[in-house]
Formats: sequence, structure tokens, C-alpha cells
Amino acid sequence: MPSIACIPSVPAPGDAAELRERARGALLGLAVGDALGAPAENMKPSEIRARWGRITGFVTDNPSGTDDTEYAIFSGLLLARHGSALTPAHVEAAWHEWIADRAEGPFRGAGFSERGTLENLRRGLAAPISAQHRHAWSDGLAMRAAPFGVFAAGRPAEAARLVAIDGSVSHDGEGIYGGQAVAAGVAAAMAGAPTIAVVASALAVVPDDSWTARSLRRAVAVAHRGERAVRSAVVIGGYPWTDLAPEAVALAFGAYAAADGDFVQAVLTAVNMGRDADTTAAVAGALAGATQGAPAIPTEWATAIGPARGSCLPSMAGHHVLDVAELLVPGEDRKWVTEGLPAIEAPTPRTGTPR
Repeated sequence: MPSIACIPSVPAPGDAAELRERARGALLGLAVGDALGAPAENMKPSEIRARWGRITGFVTDNPSGTDDTEYAIFSGLLLARHGSALTPAHVEAAWHEWIADRAEGPFRGAGFSERGTLENLRRGLAAPISAQHRHAWSDGLAMRAAPFGVFAAGRPAEAARLVAIDGSVSHDGEGIYGGQAVAAGVAAAMAGAPTIAVVASALAVVPDDSWTARSLRRAVAVAHRGERAVRSAVVIGGYPWTDLAPEAVALAFGAYAAADGDFVQAVLTAVNMGRDADTTAAVAGALAGATQGAPAIPTEWATAIGPARGSCLPSMAGHHVLDVAELLVPGEDRKWVTEGLPAIEAPTPRTGTPR
């Protein structure tokens, strides 16, 4: 990949048909990466090799997205409801009505940042105080950030602004920066920006001296040397938690850069690096899916993704990422939902290929 010192600008978004394919690619790519990476979550590359060799496809009989996919659907529906008028009050109300004030699924709210947020909301704390917990630096915002890039195609700064509003309820500091980097990167990719410009767009919306920016720069600088070099550049050896936003986001962008935007290679690189593999592969999949569009996703992977099961967020059960993409894709025919919170209704069941 060329030097970040010579960065082409983000182009104007393409026509409606192209944007639709990129939107579908971004969110389906997120769900595919999530499902591919889930079995390798919290594993070392050596453990992955000992169990499966190199992962080149699904290693379970019934693959599905995890909390990464369900929270991305949640944020996507909320964004489709409010668009650029989104406020922290909207986000907080949605967390209460569709998560905190309902019975949880077997994942019980998902990761540490989500659990901390839910505990604070249930105690009556409001944003941004609700984000003051021990894991506000996690990748929980980054995993749900792609819909903001889809919505703000070609406008990385707007994507970063909106995802920070979403994150104000659950994250702070590096956790916000990680979400902003992902949202901005997807927004640039949605406009057909080359890989180097996607990376530069992510770096442009976070503080230059932040942990997130430093890790991201290290990852892309060695991406040409492959996944082992990327992992060595950013993984915090010996640290027990794998959901650090600066680490996970850098691994995802490193995988994307190493593959030069190729969907299959980006996702498999992220999966085989281990650590928070479902999130890193979900982010890499969103970036590469936006870059190449839905047709770049292998059919056998795409067709394995069905509607969300609600294992983490029961209120999201039945919603498909492709339906969310249709709500968010830019254009005059954008299907705005105009009042209140997203209507959580049973959608028409999908059959056949999601292409």
C-alpha cells in the first residue's frame, strides 16, 4: 500500500445502484465476518492452527452473527429513524426501550462495555455518565459503527460525528475513537475510495496522538508483511482482555490493508489473527464489503446469514442486515422511518439467496 503521505481524496458517491450494492456489501460483510470469526474469538493463532489449520470458511454447521451483528442492526434501525438529527437522548431512549427495560437473551447484554452500560442505565444514570464504567475503551462501539458509514457515504466526518453520538451512552475516549475510525473508513469506502484513502479517512477523524491512531498507523505500516506482522505491531501481549478498541480496530484495518480491500482475504486475515476475532473480522468485512460491494462476498457465506436470532438482543430477532442496508442507503428513495423508535415487528421471512 502506498505511503499515507500521498493520499487521494474521497471521491463523490456513485449512483444509486452502486451505493445500494456497497451498502449491502458493508452490512452483509459485517455479519459474515462476525459469523466467521466467532469460533476463533479469544484464541491465539497457534490455537487456531492446532484446532482447524487455517480457517478458510465456516467451521460450524450453523453459523450466525453474534452481538456484533445484533448491535449493528440496533444502531442501524435507530439511525434510519432519526438520521442526521440523532441525539444522545434518542440513543438513550432506544437503549432503555429495546434493551435495558426488556428481558435479555442468553448473551445477557453481550460484552463488558454493554453490561456496564446496562447496569448504569438501570440505576437511572444518563449519558454521558452511563458510559462511565471499566470498559468504556472497548470495541463495542466499533462493532456497531458500520451503519453510520453507510448512511453518510462519502462524508467521513459526518459518519464520525453521528457514531460519537451513538457512543456517548456506552463509551468514552478510545472507545469513541475506535467507533469513529470505523464509521469514517466505511463512509470513504462507500464512495469507492482506494484503500489508502479509506485508512486516511479513519485517521483524520481521531486525535493524532491517540492510542487508536498510533495502533492504526503501526498496523497499516506493516500490512504488506502479512497478518503476523500486523498482529505483532498492535497486540498487547499478556493483556487478558481482547476487546480493546485501539487493538481490535487496528487489527481490522491492518487486515483490510494487507488484503488491499479484497473481501475474502481481508476477512480471513482478521479471523486467523484471533484475539477478538468476531469483531475484527466484522469490521474488516464491513470495510471490504463497502469497497467491493455485495457481489464480492462468496455465495456460500452470504446465504448462511439469516435474520438475527435475538440471542443477545431479543428485540432484534427477525431483522436482517440487508433490510437495514436498504433503510440506510443514500438516495432520494431512502425509506425513512419517521416517528418514535424503530418498530420491532416480525419481518417477512427471507428465502433463497440474499443477493
